[in-house]
Order: sequence, then C-alpha cells, then structure tokens
Amino acid sequence: MIRNIIAALLTAVLTANLCGCTGQAPAVSDTPYIMEGYSEPRKDENFCAECFTIYEYDNGDAMITTNDGKAYLIADSRPAGLAENITVIPHSPDHIYMAGSAVMCFYDAMDRLSDIRFSAIAENDWYIENARAAMQRGDIIYAGKYREPDYELLLTQGCRLSVQSTMSEHVPKVSEKLNELGIPVFVDRSSYEPHPLGRCEWVRVYARIAGCPELGEKLFNEQKRHFDELEEVEETGKSAVFFYITSSGRIVTRKAGDYITKMIEMAGGKNVFDFIGDDNAMSAVTLEPEKFCMHAKDADILIYNCNISGDIHSIDELIEKNGLLKEFRAVKNGNVWCTGRSVYQDIMKTGDILTDMHTVFADTGEETTYLYKIS
Repeated sequence: MIRNIIAALLTAVLTANLCGCTGQAPAVSDTPYIMEGYSEPRKDENFCAECFTIYEYDNGDAMITTNDGKAYLIADSRPAGLAENITVIPHSPDHIYMAGSAVMCFYDAMDRLSDIRFSAIAENDWYIENARAAMQRGDIIYAGKYREPDYELLLTQGCRLSVQSTMSEHVPKVSEKLNELGIPVFVDRSSYEPHPLGRCEWVRVYARIAGCPELGEKLFNEQKRHFDELEEVEETGKSAVFFYITSSGRIVTRKAGDYITKMIEMAGGKNVFDFIGDDNAMSAVTLEPEKFCMHAKDADILIYNCNISGDIHSIDELIEKNGLLKEFRAVKNGNVWCTGRSVYQDIMKTGDILTDMHTVFADTGEETTYLYKIS
C-alpha cells in the first residue's frame, strides 16, 4: 500500500512539474517513474537534446518522457496501477501511421521503413526517396491527413502506433479517437530542440521504440561527428541570408535563436538578420520586401529555401520573384545557393547539411549534397 502511494505521488509530481527546454514549454523532470513490479529505472544521458528523456527498466521496458508533460511506456502490456495519462506503446511496433513528416527520416536511416504501413503525407509530397519508393510499391499507403485520418483503414489493417507532429494538438479529437480505437499516439517534439544536433538525437527515441537502441546511438554519433569536426571552426567573416519569397511577394527569413541561424554561425558565417530577437516561439519572420532589401542587399551569400516555394534553377528565376534582388551583392557575384527539397524532412542529415554550409562559407570547392549553387 505504501509503495503504491509513493508511486502515485511520484507520478503526480512528474506530471505536474515537467517544464520546457526553450522557456516556452516545460522541462523534462529528473524524477523517474517507479511502478509496482518494476525496478528503479536507469536514466539515459542525452548529449544535447532537452525535450525528451529515456528511462530503462531491468525487464527491457522503457519510459520516454517529453517536455510537454507526456509520458510513454514501451511495454507489451499495461502494468497494473499505471497512471491513465501514460501511453503504452508496444515493443517494436509495426503498421505505424506516420503523420509526422520529420520522423520518417529516422526510420529510413534505421532501415526500418518496413515498420511503417500508413502515411498522412501523399506520395508526391515526400522528398525522402525511400519513403516515396515505398509508397509507389504499395508498402506504405496513404491513410488520410493527420487531421482527418481514415480510421476504418487504420483499424482494419491493424495500426499499432500513430506518430504525430505537434500539429495534432490543434485537432485533439483525432488523438482521442485513435486512443478510443486502441491505437496509441506518440507526439514528436524534435522541432522544439534549441540545438540543431538535438534534433538528430531524437533518433535515439525512435530506435528505442523500434527495439534497436544501439543503432540509434551509432546513427546519432555519425551526425555528431560533423559538429565535432567544426567545433573550432574559424569565422569566415561572410554574411548570409536564408529566405524564401511567398506567392504574395513577402519575404520570410530566419531570426536569432533559430536552429538555421545557429547552423550558419557554427559553419563560420553570420546571419544578417540575427538582430531580430527570438521573442516568441516562431523561428521565422516575415518582412516587407523593402525592409528585407535594406538589410540583406550587401550579404555575401544568399541561401534560398526551395523546400517551401519550389526549386530555383537560375538567378534569373530568382530575380523574377523580386526584381530588387538584381542589385544584391551576392547576385552580382554569383554567390546564390538553394536548399534541396529534402532539407526539412531529413533531420538525420543535419550534420551533413552543416558540413555543406561550411563548404559554402569557407569556399572549399568541395561537392555539396543538400545545397546547390545556381548560375
């Protein structure tokens, strides 16, 4: 009886005190979950991720807590007395409904796309080649958008887990319905990591869910190596602007505190718009063309975000979007780069993207994969 009371109190304290990694959300507590019949868990140490914690039990089960106050127990069955607000995820689930676009890359890197049966993203909207190919073969099938999933399809074909982005929080009825059908919901929060490498570290979460934690460590360390190699990189003195132009002609760029800005700095560059503070949760800022041009026209390098507004193949195409760009220093010097379409969907290549950025700023002449230069 006393043990049950202690366990309930610990669970209540953890649920109430989980706080955020960015100041906007709560942070993960260090208080472990103790359940009847379970050993006291061992806490896995993160390298730089702040928005999740993994606890390991002696019986092979694990608890994952996230910085929004949620907790997930990986177990084959629900232990007696487990708090109702803790989601139970089966070991190594297959027939996953993937509604979080940022998560597919982790399963691709682990060579576990076979665990995924359903997608909330249509075939042509995937820029991860293996995911698109799997949909073309019918190995992964479309099961409706995250806000309107095909419940009947998920139920009849045995969906065992739904992985959602935080967008699902705007339609809570979807998670409620999935839970009602017996389909556990896991919400990915990798995009809330303040450090770029912290996003990569979420591969450890999905490797633990998939039952291959050692592989997760290996994949994470491969990306960490890129950051380690550039840890002492010297500033190149080159300024850059990362941006795209909306259909209405407004310009969206990145401000201070954003992970893209941090990567530019880590690669030896300087974001022209780092003077715009991170006073809210949004990492991007929309500017009128005149204000954008006033600050960006003398930037050494332009990096155009093709993921949002489509591929650009020449500087002429870019100028067609806004004629003022013709007078930009980077345009005159032919120092305009574009991102590949997979940049946002392939978090597991963040280290490679950082290396590409350094190649651009240091002008090493090495071949790049995720950035391409336009003429």
